[in-house]
Amino acid sequence: MENASNEYLRNAVLTASPEQLHLMLYDGAIRFTKQGIEGIQGRNWEQAFNGLARAQKIILEMSNSLNHDVDPPLCARMAALYNFIYRKLVDASVQRSADLAREALGLIEYQRETWVLLLDKLRGERGSTEIASENEATPPAVPPSEGQADSAAYGTLSVEG
Repeated sequence: MENASNEYLRNAVLTASPEQLHLMLYDGAIRFTKQGIEGIQGRNWEQAFNGLARAQKIILEMSNSLNHDVDPPLCARMAALYNFIYRKLVDASVQRSADLAREALGLIEYQRETWVLLLDKLRGERGSTEIASENEATPPAVPPSEGQADSAAYGTLSVEG
């Protein structure tokens, strides 16, 4: 059964758009932070450490994958936010504090909600662009296909671990 779920996850990651991968990273950070909180509450220090460490790795990867060439001020703000969340997760792990982990979790969940709203807005804009294009009898703008994303717009992304 585990092989099937690993294969499903592998296929989901390999076929996901960059936007979906980012959402999957938020979901993973949320899941692992919750595992860390459960470990702290249950005084299972290994579970707490493993969950919070995995969430830290995801947040660090998200910070490292920011492309500062696209929008430097926005990337600087996002890097500062990711750094703050990362520090909260580290402090929660070191101090064995569920409250600090919950604070980080709240920020990650808020960022996920914001990301989902952004994706919905983009889908709406792409849909209206396609409708407008059809009305003008010109072909709609086609986003880059899987694996052909402009390398200047997207950084590298690792989903291991």
